[in-house]
Amino acid sequence: LVAEHVTRAIATACVPDAEVNRARVVELGAGVGALTALLVERAAHVVAIERDRELVPVLRAALADAIASGRLDVVEGDAQTADFETPLGADDAPRVLCGNLPYQITGRLLQRAVEHAKQLDRAIFMVQAEVCDRLVASPGTKEYGGLTIFVRAAFDVDRVMNVSRGCFHPPPDVTSAVVRLTALRPPRAEETPTFRALVRRAFEARRKTLRNAWSGIAASSEALARAAQTAGVSLDLRGETLDVDAYARMAATIDAQRSEAT
Repeated sequence: LVAEHVTRAIATACVPDAEVNRARVVELGAGVGALTALLVERAAHVVAIERDRELVPVLRAALADAIASGRLDVVEGDAQTADFETPLGADDAPRVLCGNLPYQITGRLLQRAVEHAKQLDRAIFMVQAEVCDRLVASPGTKEYGGLTIFVRAAFDVDRVMNVSRGCFHPPPDVTSAVVRLTALRPPRAEETPTFRALVRRAFEARRKTLRNAWSGIAASSEALARAAQTAGVSLDLRGETLDVDAYARMAATIDAQRSEAT
């Protein structure tokens, strides 16, 4: 990323003016530190995670003053497995996760953000534009799917900005976007096994009605019908038409049925 106005916009989205010198930030994939340096200017503390062992000493040398002042820690590690909770801390400081997510592991890193939503105030990610389209999609559109629902169960999502190919050197083959995930307190839905099953089955069988897609999830077809009536969900619809709250109500109702049965 070589467009400074984009990098500054990302840093400001991570640490708004009201949180300057207060926020704690974990950056995934710090590279040579273009964003890291701007984050250090705004945040109380930054942990920069970089897996490339050749880049880590470059990053440490370039930002030696920030490290010496205690505002920055550089960690050699893999964003897919690195510890987020410890550097984010347990105090009341705003807690932020950010990074330019590689296409191959975008899904995994979004999943990790969801898993850590209770420890976050927000996540700011650069993703492929089509991924952003899916995250902000409305029910009933072709972009709306399981990824939309799983992320929006824990976060409000909005597009910060689109980023053209010319903002990178060399220019990539895809258009990018910066997306902001704002953690919900409480979440729209708890990602229980039943919730996951309802979402996955609905979108694996996208052309089927929910009556067929959800067959076998409840104790019987009659139990499924009762749960749907209680949750206010029509089984004659397809899964792509339901919002996150509807999936949450359905999962809670089926789990309540199971508890009553035992």
